[in-house]
Amino acid sequence: MCLANQSPAQQMPLINYTVSVPQPATHKYHVELRTQGWNKDTLVLKMPKWMPGYYQIMDYAKSVENILIKDEKGKDFSFQRVSDNTLRISGIRSKTMILSYDVMTTKQFVANSYVDSEHAYLIPANSFFYVEEFLHLPVQVEIATTPWSTIATGLEPTNKANHFTVDNFDILYDCPILIGNLEVLPSFKINGIEHRFMGYKLGTFDKVDFMEKLKRTTEAAVAVIGDIPFKQYTYIAIGPGRGGIEHLNNTTVSFDGTSLSNAATINRMMNFLAHEYFHHYNVKRIRPFELGPFDYEKGSKTNLLWVSEGLSVYYEYLIVRRAGLMDERELLDNLEKNINAYENNPGRFYQSLTQASYNTWKDGPFGTQGDEPGKSISYYDKGPVVGMLLDFAIRHATQNKKSMDDVMKVLYWKYYKEKGRGFTDAEFEQTCEEVAGSSLARLFEYVYTTRELDYSIYLGYAGLKLEQVPTVGDDKKQGKKFTLGRIENPDALQMSILRSWQGEK
Repeated sequence: MCLANQSPAQQMPLINYTVSVPQPATHKYHVELRTQGWNKDTLVLKMPKWMPGYYQIMDYAKSVENILIKDEKGKDFSFQRVSDNTLRISGIRSKTMILSYDVMTTKQFVANSYVDSEHAYLIPANSFFYVEEFLHLPVQVEIATTPWSTIATGLEPTNKANHFTVDNFDILYDCPILIGNLEVLPSFKINGIEHRFMGYKLGTFDKVDFMEKLKRTTEAAVAVIGDIPFKQYTYIAIGPGRGGIEHLNNTTVSFDGTSLSNAATINRMMNFLAHEYFHHYNVKRIRPFELGPFDYEKGSKTNLLWVSEGLSVYYEYLIVRRAGLMDERELLDNLEKNINAYENNPGRFYQSLTQASYNTWKDGPFGTQGDEPGKSISYYDKGPVVGMLLDFAIRHATQNKKSMDDVMKVLYWKYYKEKGRGFTDAEFEQTCEEVAGSSLARLFEYVYTTRELDYSIYLGYAGLKLEQVPTVGDDKKQGKKFTLGRIENPDALQMSILRSWQGEK
């Protein structure tokens, strides 16, 4: 039968996943795929080798065990395990296929699934095979047998309990699932959009004060772009010390409330949460051209992680400052740490920001895993510093009428909203220059080359200066030390830039 003569129900194959955790103490969970309606004889199923947001090959399929493939009557399908992450299944035409397997978990980390006797944290890329060439198909997911009562995820719920639906595999892989006896804190709304905070073993802390500060932080992040592009957002706390990864309408973050004992630790947590929240704009929607559609087999390499990650570090500081949760000195201290880390890294003479972005698959996100120690940098350090200099250059060129905020707005509305795609290296530089109304070629040499940063010019635009201070003892062993502070007698434009940069009127 040709596709043209099929009904809509027949045209769209059904892909239904069921997840269960029958024996969590074994650190395993069970997955079953039931699919039907295929007008072809052979399917190729693949499990992703990585997950967007964590730019390292993870080889998730190596944790898959006990694969069985049968039809509804229990008859085995013929299949071949072509590689660690690839199954070729024959005889599927007009039949129902049931694929079942277990996933073994061994490491507690934000980019790995993990199950124990108290909770289950499931990474979809670590859990679900996709059908090659059919990433665009909708998927149903049901959470079946588990010992726990609460589910935290960005997946869209249906009217059936513990049942979710997604439009395609890209969205499925963007929605981790946390299951357990989770604590749910009182949510807040921004522009009518609910923001939730849910988690595993949150700990003891002032939860009312925490949520009030989180709301102020989230409001300051929204104010940068001015649009909220989802129906609901969920902060998902997965436990202490396991990293954080951003998603379209949620983020999974390491969290230990017992550590929130003073203003400094609370502000560090707000920096972290601001970073992950701002990512739903910067990388998930304001994204490099290469980051979507994703290549789940080989990875998606880009020169622009310094924008996606480095500028998100820059904005985490600004957001918390603009929320009124830190003062100017604390803001400068944060940037000072990045400057000192970068200036004491010999890799700055060998690797540019674009190279650090592209080579993260080999060197790691902090530039420490490469084959040549001391010859790589971290875009988490140089990225926010260059972002600051770029921001000050734009503010100076426009007499403080425009800023990096305007660059981010243009990228969001022009490329994400209007064009429905990411931006290229050239388009990012072009957007910055259009907002500035002048050439920024000299500054972009700091992006494409290893040219030393000229702090005095660009910091001076905001009435700031960088000074090297003498070091003694252990400090001397750690290298040069720089302090970031105000100049004496700034003029009116310098003071205007410094104040508006921090959100002051």
